[in-house]
Amino acid sequence: WRLNERMYGALTGLSKKETAEQLGAELVQSWRGSLNSRPPPLSPKDHFWPGRLRQYYDLDASEIPLTESLNDCMIRTRPVWEKKISYQLLMGRNVMVVAHANTLRGLVKTIDGIGDEEIQEVSIPTGIPIIYKFDKSLKPIPPTATHSASQQHMSGQFLEKPGVLKEALKREEEWGSRVPGYDFTMNRPQTPLTSLERSLIKLKAERELGEWAKEFVDFEKLALEDDGNDGNMGRPIEFIEDQIWEEALRDLGKGSSTLDVVKAKADIIQTKPNNTLNQPLVIKDGDEGNNEDGMTTASVITNTACLSLIPSENDVSGIGEVPIRKDAVIVMIRHGKTANNQLGIFTGWEDVALAPEGIEEAKEAGKLLKKHGFEFDVVYSSWLSRAVETAWLVMDEMDCLWLPIIKSWRLNERMYGALSGLSKRMVAQRNGEEQFKAWRRGYKVRPPAVSSFSQHYPGNDKRYMKYLNDVRYSFRESLIRSIESGKPALARKLPKTESLYDCMQRTIPYFENQIVPEAINQGKRVLISSSENAIRGLLMNLCEIPEDVISGLEIPNGLPLIFDVNSKCIKLLDDGSGIDPLLKHNFGSAASYLFRPCQNEDGSDDDECDIRFMSGTTETLDFIRRPTTAPAVVET
Repeated sequence: WRLNERMYGALTGLSKKETAEQLGAELVQSWRGSLNSRPPPLSPKDHFWPGRLRQYYDLDASEIPLTESLNDCMIRTRPVWEKKISYQLLMGRNVMVVAHANTLRGLVKTIDGIGDEEIQEVSIPTGIPIIYKFDKSLKPIPPTATHSASQQHMSGQFLEKPGVLKEALKREEEWGSRVPGYDFTMNRPQTPLTSLERSLIKLKAERELGEWAKEFVDFEKLALEDDGNDGNMGRPIEFIEDQIWEEALRDLGKGSSTLDVVKAKADIIQTKPNNTLNQPLVIKDGDEGNNEDGMTTASVITNTACLSLIPSENDVSGIGEVPIRKDAVIVMIRHGKTANNQLGIFTGWEDVALAPEGIEEAKEAGKLLKKHGFEFDVVYSSWLSRAVETAWLVMDEMDCLWLPIIKSWRLNERMYGALSGLSKRMVAQRNGEEQFKAWRRGYKVRPPAVSSFSQHYPGNDKRYMKYLNDVRYSFRESLIRSIESGKPALARKLPKTESLYDCMQRTIPYFENQIVPEAINQGKRVLISSSENAIRGLLMNLCEIPEDVISGLEIPNGLPLIFDVNSKCIKLLDDGSGIDPLLKHNFGSAASYLFRPCQNEDGSDDDECDIRFMSGTTETLDFIRRPTTAPAVVET
């Protein structure tokens, strides 16, 4: 929250143009641009008061500003530098900060030691990366004048002259509407890419676009528009002239500074009486892919016994108003489908993106959770992009992107060893169906291991080499890396292959030693976004599924699985389709272990937590028919 944008007080939500017309442009500009001028404050009863929002519930009321000057906002950001960013830099890490114009100015002011007057001349353009480099004492290293696009008073340099890319893309749009076949020639296919493919294409595109933009963008006529930045009193950015942007800055170099005049006007504004704040600002108080195994029946939708009856804006057709769920709950979701899922490829720790279908699955899951009154306090995910992307998409649909996502490699998919990247059908043809099934689903059967030099070995992936630090060092791998590099090197013991059992040896301890005490025992509502085998292992533990049955459990992609902490059972949500979820989704032959009746603490069945399905065509609750022939293992 310390990196939030400046709090504009009673100006929040008002049109800048209309406010300036009513109160005077000079007064409004003084609030926007001067250092210590504060707009009129909000009332705690106002609709825009941040204290009403869930993300600020753990803040003291005194920490939630009713209004702020630029200086107030910049002071608020200082602890982020002192306690967070500087520590990470001293640890030798690169840091990315994504924030707002005024909070970034606060960081810049602290980093460069910019004075109060000079900081008012600094602007932070929208969407343009600013790069800072530091020496060992965390002093910023100024860029060389001939290889930078930097602004006065700042040691950071812009990666792009503000406005150039925007203008180039505008011209491209114009060409696309006029030149036959232009879009077909220029547009790249929108297909899922690996991280390496994305990086290479991005790098190539940046190089091409940079040269392309220079061919037709008129730098001299390029105007900097007001994008809401309060810096430099509304004037364009004053860059340090250099060879790269020499032509673009020619016009700025011709003009004389009007800073003294502006300061004089600001002084006049500061002395104006406050009776110009009458009526317009009076604030009134407002009161992964599935196989073709047979399916079993089961399903729970909503469970009113586990709800707190708190008013909600969520209204579900056929159910009515749905309360916000306040009790501790665990929702597990397998990532949306990837191209590898669709093609039947062993993926494991390979980092692949969501396919378009997977993106829609994740979005629909978020909408469904929101419709049924779910809220989360913390989100856990693996280090794999498909799981992180799924979490983002769910959170986006639930309007809670501000929630912390705690990522752990221990929630990664099972490591498939030498099978990684291979077609499942090809593996079955080459090795026989029996061996294929043993490798794929055997509880303690490991596929062939990868080599230490394989591209599929995690020890060759930078993220695991640098950031995975909670496993022991491997003497063998350290020796191999030392010989390879010609100097002493330490390498940790990372999996070269895993069975489901091996996978559970990292997921279950993480769940029990991290998620349970840090979140569940604290009454928090938890979302876990992960992969099929990680979730299969968690469910095997939570639902006590025997190891000779677990191979028959399927986990559908993008489907929220609700584990109620109090009643100790798995439930599904009514999607309004009126279709039995077990006919719609394949949970495999072990489904009955997931959806058996909920139990009380003494082991008796919970009569108020029936397994039932809400029909989308009637207003009554119809019990799901139990299977006429249950698997033999269920009768034991």
